[in-house]
Amino acid sequence: MSSTSQNPTVAPQKSTAMIGADILVEALLRQGVDTVFAYPGGASMEMHQSLVRRQDEIRTILPRFEQGGGFMAAGYARATGKPGVCMATSGPGATNLLTAIADCFMDSIPLIAITGQVPQHLIGKSAFQETDVFGMTLSAVKHSYLVLDAAEIPKIVQEAFFIASTGRPGPVLIDIPKDVQQKRTIPEFSETLDLIGYHPHKKAPDRELIEVIDLIEESSKPVLYVGGGVISSNASEELYRFVQRTGIPITTTLMGVGAYPETDDLSMKWLGMHGTVTANYAVAESDALFAFGARFDDRVTGLVSKFAEHAQIVHIDIDRSEHHKNKIVQYPIQSDLKYALHRMLELMAERRFKAPDLSAWHTKINNWKEEFPFTYEASPHILPQEAVEALYQLTNGEAIITTGVGQHQMWAPQYYNFRHPRSFLSSLGLGTMGFGYPAALGAKIARPDRQVIDIDGDGSFLMNIQELATAEVEKIHAKAMILNNQHLGMVVQWEDRFYEGVRAQTILGDPNNIGSPDNLPGLYPDYVKISQGFGIKARRVHKKEELLDAVGEMLDHDGPYVLDVIVPYSEHVLPMIPAGRTVDDMILTPDQQVKLEKGDSL
Repeated sequence: MSSTSQNPTVAPQKSTAMIGADILVEALLRQGVDTVFAYPGGASMEMHQSLVRRQDEIRTILPRFEQGGGFMAAGYARATGKPGVCMATSGPGATNLLTAIADCFMDSIPLIAITGQVPQHLIGKSAFQETDVFGMTLSAVKHSYLVLDAAEIPKIVQEAFFIASTGRPGPVLIDIPKDVQQKRTIPEFSETLDLIGYHPHKKAPDRELIEVIDLIEESSKPVLYVGGGVISSNASEELYRFVQRTGIPITTTLMGVGAYPETDDLSMKWLGMHGTVTANYAVAESDALFAFGARFDDRVTGLVSKFAEHAQIVHIDIDRSEHHKNKIVQYPIQSDLKYALHRMLELMAERRFKAPDLSAWHTKINNWKEEFPFTYEASPHILPQEAVEALYQLTNGEAIITTGVGQHQMWAPQYYNFRHPRSFLSSLGLGTMGFGYPAALGAKIARPDRQVIDIDGDGSFLMNIQELATAEVEKIHAKAMILNNQHLGMVVQWEDRFYEGVRAQTILGDPNNIGSPDNLPGLYPDYVKISQGFGIKARRVHKKEELLDAVGEMLDHDGPYVLDVIVPYSEHVLPMIPAGRTVDDMILTPDQQVKLEKGDSL
């Protein structure tokens, strides 16, 4: 799927009369759409019939749940940067898309959500399967349309793709009543697009960028804090050159993972609640913080008043509303990140920029890396961290990884080093369980050349397990590695830490038969049998000596595959900065805590 902002792929031509649904499909094709994730119903049948008539040009994937289709479109978009397209009928079909729409809104992902609606004369009459999806989604979309005239469809679709994919990307809703889909008219397709008042191409003035360069030259403990905006603007190459030119150590948000290669010496991986000790300490001690395409999310900042409290802060973002929203900064700059980074590199060359001597800062950061790496204690059982390490080893770090939400979502980027953008796909703002597997299917359709694996928890995986049918029928060769601890692991961790271990509906297995990972008869449900029931090859592994072989078998299998890895529920994700606290309250492993108490701290 692609979105050329002002140039449809087909030049305008004199058209014959077409029904609205056919006009829609033609408009999608002119935007370069090759795949639609769509579940049919009474109010969207006309659009599905139109898709069938153009099936040689556009592929329609049938999810088994509308939410799954929305997450597939999101996975497609996250893996490519191009808008994903999903479709559902009115009423419950539309409301089932709401979570996927909100997910894309929170993470700034380009999405086109098309919904059928009851005929116009029934709108507002509480008709069968009527919901005001236009009104329901107002707070979770970048823009929305209720189409009242079939002749407007070409212009609306063109605008929708342009809005979704430019500036700060986001979801756009197109709600089309059934009578509009059926109405016959002569469409007009145009090459030009004029959206009055929408000016997404922002470029920072040189004077503001020169101030940033001056601050770099004056700093002794600078840190780069990079978010998903760098990936959205396709600025990873410029970022790499900027880091190498300045020597500034870099950390990312989880949305920014892969924007800069984590295997590079200047990378501190990611920061925040479960991020590296190094990155969190470095930000706390920094004298200059350069926030590029990040939004100072609460899971990153903790107690926001104490976040980078000693630093002069630069905040470059395409969205002016993000400036001072969570953190007051000294240098708020509105700009596209790709332009800003490219122009700063040019200005550095023109001004004969000399990078500051950061050798002492680098030494301190490297010491933190050595003293406080991601680590875990030995166990006779397979630990979830070990499963991720095995996957990293056997894929050479080159896979696209999706996740659900929970402990596994943190362990995945802790123990898998990402070198490329659009390789770590996860629901990070909304934190949506059930995201991982359908997103993997969408990513695999978008990138059939890449190995795509969903690292999931048993709770998250179960929420959209029906999409195993989609994988089998559509022959989508995405894999799933379930870190199965029979519990809602992250909630259990919080129960252990803050609620004296009281279990409040967090046991997902049989509560009468929960024991160690060796207590296999207590496993419930049986993911291997469920997968086989969908025609998917699956395997369970609980012995350490079988782990590498099992992961290798999953990767080598020519088709979808589910690997059920049995892990203990007692394992916690560390480090951990409790919500609303600071680096001074960071929870470490026992060994690291001893080092800290001996003086290895800030």
